[in-house]
This record gives sequence, C-alpha cells and structure tokens, in this order.
Amino acid sequence: MGFLDIKNATKSYGAVKVLHETNISIEEGEFLVLVGPSGCGKSTLLNMIAGLEDITSGEIAIKGRSMNGVKPAERNIAMVFQSYALYPNMTVKGNISFGMEMHGMPKEQREPRIAQVADLLQISHLLDRKPGQLSGGQRQRVAMGRALVREPDVFLFDEPLSNLDAKLRVDMRTEIKKLHQKLGTTIVYVTHDQIEALTLSTRIAVMFGGYVQQLGTPKEIYDDPANMFVAGFMGSPSMNLFPAKIVAGANGPAAEVTLQAGQTAQIPFANGAMSSHEGREIILGLRPEAITDKDGADRNSQSVHIVECPVEVTEPAGSDTFVVTQIGGKDVTGRFRADVNVKAGETFPFAFNMEKAVVFDPKTEDRIR
Repeated sequence: MGFLDIKNATKSYGAVKVLHETNISIEEGEFLVLVGPSGCGKSTLLNMIAGLEDITSGEIAIKGRSMNGVKPAERNIAMVFQSYALYPNMTVKGNISFGMEMHGMPKEQREPRIAQVADLLQISHLLDRKPGQLSGGQRQRVAMGRALVREPDVFLFDEPLSNLDAKLRVDMRTEIKKLHQKLGTTIVYVTHDQIEALTLSTRIAVMFGGYVQQLGTPKEIYDDPANMFVAGFMGSPSMNLFPAKIVAGANGPAAEVTLQAGQTAQIPFANGAMSSHEGREIILGLRPEAITDKDGADRNSQSVHIVECPVEVTEPAGSDTFVVTQIGGKDVTGRFRADVNVKAGETFPFAFNMEKAVVFDPKTEDRIR
C-alpha cells in the first residue's frame, strides 16, 4: 500500500468513459507527473484526487483512508492551479494566510508559517503587494506559498507553468525541483510538456485516450518505451520511428531499411537481438542521439554501424546540429556535433547505435522484445 493509492479508478460522463481503470500507487515523498496530450484524462484524474470530480468507480485512498465521498476541504490536499486563482483584492500575505484562517488557525501560529514560506520562496519583500502588482512568476510563487503553508499530505499541481514565458518556465521548473528536494513532499503534477515531466519527476505516468500507457521512472520511459505512442511523445526531438524488415544479415539479424531512390541498407541488431523474428515487418525506433556522425558516436557501444544517407535538411542548434535524412519515407533526425561539415543535398555517413534500438509491431504499435 502506498501513501496515495489509486485503485481501478474510472470516470464517465453518461455513456462516455473518459478515464479507464487506473491503478497507481504513490509513495510518500514521491514526485509523480501525469503527462499526455489534451483530452487524455490527466486533469480529470488530478481533479478526482482533489475531490473536484466524483469517482465513477474504484477508489482513491490517502494514508490508507478512502477518499470516496470525502469533501475536498476534508482531504488535507493543496492544489496549485494553472490560473494561480489568487484573490485580487487581498495582499500577498492575505492570499497566503487565507486557507489557514478558514481552518481556524490562530494568528500567532499563522505568522511564523507565512514568514517561513515567504523566505523559502523568496517573496518576503512582496507580502504587502496585491496580485495585480506582480509578474507571472511572482504570482506563481504566491500560489505555491498558499499551498505550502497548509502542510498538506499531498500537493497537486495542475499545469502550473503553462502561462509563463519559456525562460521563466525553465527557472520555475528548477525552483519546484529544489523545493521538492528540500521538503520531501508528495506531489502529483499534471503537464502536457514532456520536458517538464522528464526533468521534475521521480516517476511518470504517460496517459493517452483515458489509459495510462506506461508508468515508470524518467529513464525507463525514455529508454524503454512500452509502445509507439510513448516513444513518439516523450523526448525532444521525439524518437525516430520508421519501417524496416528483420532479415538474416551477414553478421546476424539486421534491420533492412529503404533509403531514397529505392536503395536498401541492412543495419545489424546488437548482440544477435531479434533472431526469432526474421522476416517480420517492424517499426524501428532510434532516438536522435543514437544517430550521429561517425566521430560523435558512442565509443562504448559495440554496435555502431555506418550507413551512407542523403541529407535532406541541416538545423544548427548551438551545441548540436540536427541532420535530417529519409528512411522508409519518414523523416529521420540525427543529432550531430556542432562543428560537423555537412550540407543538404549531399550523401553523408550516418552512425547508427543499434544498442539503443527499440522495435515495435506496426499493427498493434506495442513493443516487440
């Protein structure tokens, strides 16, 4: 049993089921991120934990106590919303203390909590201002402060950074991570931004179509995706997914791929993998960092293979250059070193690290192991 247990939880609106049987057990101090595209069910699940949405079936329990039918105010949770939801006529101090006042906490107990949290979030100098006088990042800190003073069992974050500009979003992401490391709080965090999910979480639940597609650590989700949706959704740039056929190559099983002008190439799998699937049509998955220039390839890998590929596009990105070719009619992106002299229209040696290859069934889109 975890600190927060979601057991066979579902949500339906009439005949439409928007969240299918969901099972997640969250340990105390864990940072779980629910990630997925709009409409996947992540915010619905968060609202069910908060008590803002009723559970159609199943159970949600916190510290062994069922939350089914328990009012939001009685759940000892704190929620930080995308819109901040601050009271515009109250000062920062008033916004932070409001929840404690509503729960009847005496003023002499409120004051030290406000001072402690304001110092932690570096907003002590803003306590007498009103929300309209604050920047977006400052308003977000106030919203977090209002949640922190409550000392709840579980913090719930609903896309808290989506209204911030790109640089501030990165800065606030770092602040939230530092805060979690310092306080060891239990957090459930909703986002559609997979970079937020990978950088903040201790575990990730990737959601799509009302189902949890995969639950695991950031490394597991990134390196070992369960299906093509997870592979394509997580990572930036996303994983390359292109058609291939498993054949008996000169050095064992290989992925036979089609280049431009109908040319084919065979790329051997690592360590004789896929030997029981010869003749099978597959979707081959490789992250951009597993497709590089020859000198930039992983020197520890025993399965780097060079394929001469026509270059479609080059995209300088500061520390890297992204180089695009076509395989099987799909754009395939490699992450090359910044100083590699490669030009669109020429043929160039691409180094494929097949130790990083993953294979999917083109019909079910599930992983083949």
